[in-house]
Amino acid sequence: MKKIFILLTLSFLVSPLFAQEATQTTEAAKPVRNSFATSTLIDNNTVATPFKGGLEMDIQHRFSRIVDYHNLFGIYGSANTRIGLNYGVTDRLMVGAGTTKDYKLQDIQWKYLILQQTDDNKMPVSLSYFGNVVADLEKEEAFGPADKFKNIHRFSYFSQLIVARKINDMFSVQVAPSLAYFNSVPQYSDSTGYKNLNLGISAGARANLFGAHSLILEYDQLLTKQNLPTQPKPNLSLGWEISTGTHTFQIFVANYSQIISQRNLLYNTNDFTKGDYLIGFNVTVRF
Repeated sequence: MKKIFILLTLSFLVSPLFAQEATQTTEAAKPVRNSFATSTLIDNNTVATPFKGGLEMDIQHRFSRIVDYHNLFGIYGSANTRIGLNYGVTDRLMVGAGTTKDYKLQDIQWKYLILQQTDDNKMPVSLSYFGNVVADLEKEEAFGPADKFKNIHRFSYFSQLIVARKINDMFSVQVAPSLAYFNSVPQYSDSTGYKNLNLGISAGARANLFGAHSLILEYDQLLTKQNLPTQPKPNLSLGWEISTGTHTFQIFVANYSQIISQRNLLYNTNDFTKGDYLIGFNVTVRF
């Protein structure tokens, strides 16, 4: 009888431990996947990075500003294109490089996923840090008086913290404060010109409407006031995204064409309230 009592007592003590272990196993938090389909949301980066060993090729094309049917709504005008490659060093760390037609820009970029949203909301958001270094390879005359030119004037830098949340299976949103620095900026007089150090804020959203099809939206606002009579314009874009396991295609209308984040933030002069729009598309191929 005593042995039976001991066995029953042990069973009562041990059973909750197994039950607790099973509960912890089944309720383990999982990272939220596919907040965004690709590393870029139109022009801004998202929190997404390629998986370890994964390679992405980006083709980003912007037609000229829409005038009328004489320039076939921007298709016949001067276009801007960037071709880039991104590589997943780890599941959280990405490095990349690209080249852009306008201003002969060469960029090196990186992104690190600091925090990842979990399905139990103990981590309610994802957080990534994105940065780049860009070299402008135009001729020396583009940087002002030849006697004052130094190669360091070619470089600009961009840093951004991206906070994103997948609200549900349909909606994802993100907001990203940014800092841009140009070693050289246009100066028109002692009191008129652009500033080297600039702060900005960006916001974006994606709505997965059905299957592989999503509506995408992006907005950028420069926060630093320039010493100019007319301030740079904010950026606005609206597009459609089709995504598969290996490809993502985006087509959109936007009022900016620079592609490189710091240049879009500081140098956009197209006013979307006056209909200054262009057509663009992005193609991302994953290997």
